[in-house]
Amino acid sequence: MATRAELKNEVKDAFRGNWKKAIGLSIIPIVFTVITVFTVSIFLQVLLLVIRNNPATFSDVPNDVAANSTGNGGTYSTNIVSSIIGIMIYLGIQYTFLDWLRGKSVESINNFRSMFQVFSKRYFIPVLVMYIIQWVLQFLWSLLFIIPGIIKGYSYSQTYFIYKDIEASGAKANYKYPDYVTLSRELMNGHKWELFLLDLSFIGWHIVSILTFGLGYIWLIPYMSATKAAFYRNLAGDKFLKQDRVYDAEFKEM
Repeated sequence: MATRAELKNEVKDAFRGNWKKAIGLSIIPIVFTVITVFTVSIFLQVLLLVIRNNPATFSDVPNDVAANSTGNGGTYSTNIVSSIIGIMIYLGIQYTFLDWLRGKSVESINNFRSMFQVFSKRYFIPVLVMYIIQWVLQFLWSLLFIIPGIIKGYSYSQTYFIYKDIEASGAKANYKYPDYVTLSRELMNGHKWELFLLDLSFIGWHIVSILTFGLGYIWLIPYMSATKAAFYRNLAGDKFLKQDRVYDAEFKEM
């Protein structure tokens, strides 16, 4: 398994001279992230200024705040739909970066088509079903406390990449949707900590991005997305691109 530095250097080498393409491919999550961070930063600064100038006004917290929570059900449903759409766009970007790292010509990448590739007959229903399966499993594990749910999140993190490769190999008919989650769990045995540390290694960049009112995410989001794709490519290689057998039932338990 390549080190964190090696994975990042692989991405930097791929992006050298092609940062404009990488940023353009990631433009939707970049815009939403920058707007969100900028808005929150301004709001917090204004709130702190108001509190500093009117300390007495904020000395007591109203007891009836909960009474103003009507309509939360609709908001929650909207958030779920937004989350699913965001994941599908982000996944299309990661799929493109994976192909890029595997040698696909940068000139042949259509940013718009690549970002929305998951919204197709080829991927949409499978990704949606696998998203639901993972959500249910992580929720059940989270009932045992938060940490088991987080650990399982890392276990299932390669599910969509594995599906992409097996679908491309033509062996999709040999698998059911839960199998991809299980294959991810098996692939990540002994590697969850490595992915956690990889995520942790971006904390400094997140801090810089926040301090620059979100502008740092213009570079961080494609860099981080491609590094996750590099992690999968390095870990799985071409293993799932060469699937030609029925998945052994004894490994299907979750």
